[in-house]
Amino acid sequence: MVEQLDRILAQWHAEKPGLDVSPMAVIGRLSRAASAVDTRLAATFARHGLDASTFDVLATLLRSGRPYSLTPAALARDAMISTSAVAQRLNKLERRDLVARSANPDDGRGTLVSLTPSGLDLIEAALPDHLGTEHAITSTLTQAEQSQLAALLQKLTDAAL
Repeated sequence: MVEQLDRILAQWHAEKPGLDVSPMAVIGRLSRAASAVDTRLAATFARHGLDASTFDVLATLLRSGRPYSLTPAALARDAMISTSAVAQRLNKLERRDLVARSANPDDGRGTLVSLTPSGLDLIEAALPDHLGTEHAITSTLTQAEQSQLAALLQKLTDAAL
């Protein structure tokens, strides 16, 4: 069966035979794959009352290790998001009693963000399901293929930045 993207590429080739449209095959499939993955992950997050950004903050705090606390700047760096995005996410998470902010004992003007017991319970419950979804998605590839794909995607990311 001819996939929609293959039909699009054939149309471009017929209409503009002098143009190399081969990058459309890579970018188009990458975009479709990302969308499909996001949809699957969103369903997993939703089962736990989470979304991707909430999961990301809670998971970042969890993987930071006990006492599951970071400064907002470290949280932004480790979650690879902007400091303004962190502030918005923290407000939402604090209202849900999933994180708490406190004075940073090492910096009188700074704050620490910490997982609350509710936040820790939630991320501990969601993480295995999240990983199960990721394993289900990637299980079509061998370990060698997964490593190769990860390396190739990093190469594309580096080139795009």
